[in-house]
Parts: sequence; C-alpha cells; structure tokens
Amino acid sequence: VGAAVMGRDKFVVTLGGEHAITPPLVRAAVEQFGELTVLQIDAHADLRDSYMDMPNSHACAMRRALDYAPVVHVGIRNISESEVEALPSLKSTIFYDWNMREDPAWMDKVVEALGPRVYLTIDADGIDPSLVPAVGTPEPGGLTWPELTKLLRKVFKARDVVAADLVELCPLPGIASPNFVCAKLVYKMLGYKFAT
Repeated sequence: VGAAVMGRDKFVVTLGGEHAITPPLVRAAVEQFGELTVLQIDAHADLRDSYMDMPNSHACAMRRALDYAPVVHVGIRNISESEVEALPSLKSTIFYDWNMREDPAWMDKVVEALGPRVYLTIDADGIDPSLVPAVGTPEPGGLTWPELTKLLRKVFKARDVVAADLVELCPLPGIASPNFVCAKLVYKMLGYKFAT
C-alpha cells in the first residue's frame, strides 16, 4: 500500500502506532525512490535482532530497516549491550544524546551523514519528555523543540525527504499537550517539505 501511494507522487507521512510499522515503509520507499538513508530520531537505538523472541518488535525496528537502507540515529540515550556489540557490523551512524551537543556543528554532521534521499522516522520518545511525556518508554534527555525543528529544517533544506513517520505517541487521559506537540510536528514537517 505504501509503495502504491508513494508511486502517485504523494509525500506519505504515516502515524503510528509502534515503531514496528517503519521497516515496511522504508522498504516501500526504497522500491519507489531507490537508494536512501533512514534518519531516526529516538531515545532508543531499536537495533536488537530480536526482543522477547520477536524479530519484528518495536525494539528491532531499525535492525529490520537496515535490511533496506543505512540508518543515522539521533538523540539515542538507551542502547543495550548486544546492540553495541553488533554496531561494528551494521550500517549505522549514532549521535548519542549524552555527548552530541559537545560539537557545535552536530546538526550539520547529521546532515552530512545522510545520503541524497531520506526516509524520516521520529519516535515521540526522542523528544524531551517534558514536552512529550505520553510515550511507552520515556527516557530523560532528548531533543528540545528548538533543536528538533532546527535539525528538521536543515535536513529538509539539504536533502530530499521522500517520506516520514511519527510513532509511539501514547496519549495520556487529561493531558492534551503531547498530542498537540506531535500534531504540530507533522504540520512543521509538511511545511518544511513544501515551503518554497
């Protein structure tokens, strides 16, 4: 379905659900557009080969996406020992939340790590939990709104973002602000894509 919609010259933004939706969307984007790089904004690397005996778990989403394209991970602040051990054999470039800001040019380096075409995947837990606490696996730290929007502006300006997804929002009863942050983020992505 994703490839068919992308084939109609549409910019597909998919809203999840858990991050396990991303690998088939990446495959569809590769089938439609050819070689690309996945840009993942997330608290977790999602590079496990299997999690609880499930190779298609949300904890394995980027490991499965690597079957189709290299991945640039941004804002990672939780990674397992097995994922770290696998990294040398994977087509992954990680910008860790704990030290990436030590380099004032970190955003430019993220852009430089990307190929000409990009599939963008944003896990809501990649955002500072003071803005978006409504996630299943929150982690302290994360991208602030100014950091996130500045990075996305740079990526959309310098690269051809062919499709995107936003996943893992888990609405909290009585707290609407995280929902609005995610909705506004989709609005911003569309603006960056189509602004002239």
